[in-house]
Amino acid sequence: MTKIGVIGAGKWGEALAFALSEKCEVFITSRKKRDMKNFISLEEILELEYLVITIPAQQISSWLRDNFIYKNQKILVASKGIEASSGKFLNEIYEEYVPKESLAFLSGPSFAHEVLKSLPTALVVNSTNGEVSSKFASFFPSFIKSYTSTDVAGAEVAGAYKNVIAIAAGVCEGLALGKNASASLIARGLVEMHRFGLVYGAKEESFIGLSGAGDLFLTASSTMSRNFRVGLGLAEGKSSSAILEELGEVAEGVGTAYALNEIAKKKDLYLPIAKEIYEILEGKSPKESLRDLLSRG
Repeated sequence: MTKIGVIGAGKWGEALAFALSEKCEVFITSRKKRDMKNFISLEEILELEYLVITIPAQQISSWLRDNFIYKNQKILVASKGIEASSGKFLNEIYEEYVPKESLAFLSGPSFAHEVLKSLPTALVVNSTNGEVSSKFASFFPSFIKSYTSTDVAGAEVAGAYKNVIAIAAGVCEGLALGKNASASLIARGLVEMHRFGLVYGAKEESFIGLSGAGDLFLTASSTMSRNFRVGLGLAEGKSSSAILEELGEVAEGVGTAYALNEIAKKKDLYLPIAKEIYEILEGKSPKESLRDLLSRG
């Protein structure tokens, strides 16, 4: 059996370790010692050829700088987001430490809670190296249909942007605006995400497939989504810091909203939904944001 190391023992890391263990021998590690099957040290994990990393986007730069040693590993990046402090996508951050030919990026609809129950879904492994993406795709269990793609840009944009739209959908739900409004918001969010992705050379098919529409529809329609719950809290008038403290978990859409705001200013991009989410996080009234969105030309 192929040995795989999972770095990050949160819910998503735990879910992936469980799923991959159907076909592979899986080991797991995290910053703090955990009472889990096959938990080993980071030093031991880094000796394995195949790694799956679930460390959140806002933490990955410092983690790679302080902990990672490249030893010709093949890496599947299983987190999504844009670094708020630099505006860098995860592939840009990882490529400072790992050749892009050894990197793959996981995308598609995937709540950890459902993966842990072996409920079916379909995911995409994206890499510029077809051999690496095919290899990682072959590791997934019978209840996950795995596809491969070369569109790393599309996977990165969609995986990050959908979290911001999910916050907006949570605000919509929290304000009791109705299903018409929710569907309209998600549809326009997909358009906005797609328009943004084209700036980075993403392929159109990624946005109408699992990486884009699939993941967006999931994340923007369920309280199982942390980002959706952030939106619910914002609709109640809570501050983002209070909401995140209540969650006790990372909600990638918050940092990504700040990153998108900076990118939009630098590149002069029209990102109306992302802009309003950034401003709500900064204290703007959600009802005022709604009025501004509806009145845009």
